Formats: sequence, C-alpha cells, structure tokens
Amino acid sequence: MSIKDVIKNSVYESLGGGTNLSASNILLLIGIACLVGIYIFTVYKWSCKSAFYSKDLNVTMAGLPLIIAAIMIAMQSNLLVSLGMVGALSIVRFRNAVKNPIDLLYLFWSVSAGIIVGVGLYILAFILCIVMTILLLLLDMVPNAKAPDLLVLRAGAEDMDYEKLESILKEGCKYHKEKSRSIKNGDVELIIEIRTSRKEEVLGKITAMENMTQISCISHDGECRV
Repeated sequence: MSIKDVIKNSVYESLGGGTNLSASNILLLIGIACLVGIYIFTVYKWSCKSAFYSKDLNVTMAGLPLIIAAIMIAMQSNLLVSLGMVGALSIVRFRNAVKNPIDLLYLFWSVSAGIIVGVGLYILAFILCIVMTILLLLLDMVPNAKAPDLLVLRAGAEDMDYEKLESILKEGCKYHKEKSRSIKNGDVELIIEIRTSRKEEVLGKITAMENMTQISCISHDGECRV
C-alpha cells in the first residue's frame, strides 16, 4: 500500500469512520447526562418561586443535557456529522420569552453540563452541579432589603400644618423623605417615603391632625439594593 492510499484511508475514516467510543462508554455518558438533567430538574423545582415556576421549562432543562451530550458524542466522532449539526443548529431560531432572569442561569447550566458530559468530562459535570447548588443556597440566604412605604396625605392647602407633620415623622420614622407635593383646587397632596416599625402609631398621630381629608399608606413586596 502506497502513502497515497494511506492518506486516502485516513481521510475517509475521519470523515465517516464512525465513533471511537464503545457502546458501553456511550451508554455511560448518556446515563450520566440523564442523572445531571434529573438533578437540575430537582434543584430548579425546589428553588424556583411558585409565581414563576413552569413545569414545561423545567422538563426542557432536564432534557437539554441528554440531547446536547448526544450531539457532542456524534460531533467528536464523525466530521460529516459535525458539519451537518453545525449547519442544522445555525438555522434554528428560538423566540420564547423568559419570565424570570434566573431561568437563563439554569438554561446555561443545562447546556454547559450537556457539553461537558458529551466530551467525557463527567467528573467536571458533577463538580459543576455541586458548586452551583452551594452557590444558589448561599445567595438565597442573603436577605433582601424591604422597600420603603409610601405615605399619601391630602388636606387643605392653607390648613396643612407642615411643622407638626414633620415632627411626627421625625419622631416615629427611621427615615422619611418627601417625594412629591402637588396643589390642586385648594387641596395639597403629599407623597412621603417612610421607613418605620411604628406604622400604626405614626398613622394614628397623623389621623389626629385637623383637616386631613385622606391618609393612605402603600406597601409593596418590591426589592431594593442595600
């Protein structure tokens, strides 16, 4: 056999010569990808808030490691399959809106885990799962600062006692700041941002003020940075 024949055979084998992995190794990688997908499914179901939980999305993330691992096994074993996969995946477009930004974290986790398992680095995939779980646990323990309440007051513009109101807020609130003041048809409306643990006491003192026509305290479940 000449050198030319050897080169032809090597090129032919690289293009379509089949996988270098045995059937047992392929089944092992596929099984590990399934375990990783089930693990991500469990962690997402446990950690996701009920308002944003979607079982369909969770099942999708559980199946991604298996599919991507199979694609990686095929791509690393056959050049023709690799080119075909790249061409097929390059024309796929996904237009599904993500409700919660943390879903992107889990999607990238599923994709990266599938790639890692597909190339045979399943120990790294296990380490990734453990580290990600610990990281999510630690970050979930960090408390969120409660957003301040909004105090909406309305009274006659000429009858509003700003000095008394200021003394009540200064005495009963840890923090207060006037956000808006509007006057219309002889009435003044104040919007004040407050932080207090004595809300009932503060509202009671403000209610006792003369000529108050409306008192509203608005609270919400929003988050703010500290």
